[in-house]
Amino acid sequence: MIRLFERISGRVAMLAGQPPAFILAVMTIVVWAVTGPIFQWSDTWQLVINTGTTIVTFLMVFLIQNAQNRDASAIQAKLDEMIRATEGARNAFIGIEHRSEAELQEILGALERTTGDDSSKSRAIERLINRR
Repeated sequence: MIRLFERISGRVAMLAGQPPAFILAVMTIVVWAVTGPIFQWSDTWQLVINTGTTIVTFLMVFLIQNAQNRDASAIQAKLDEMIRATEGARNAFIGIEHRSEAELQEILGALERTTGDDSSKSRAIERLINRR
């Protein structure tokens, strides 16, 4: 069941980001708007689009979140492998995504302090930008 959900969510998330999905959404809205006069702009006519968009949005949140979670886990595994395989890298950084937000901010602050003052970082960034 879980594998089926993962396959469906990955496929739907991929398809939802394609131009035909956008065109389908726009066409749905156009058809709804054009039928307004036919249904005399009734409450039921408005309820149809509101209900439809709410349902689609509700379901898409879960499907897209599942796809993003899997992508993030895959990227994290790749980064962990790069740390593990790189000579001189600090293996203590493997798995830090499981730390609390406060701990991550503390780690980030410590890393930033070890890289030097802001002016040297700014110069390094400017050199990087100017290489393009």
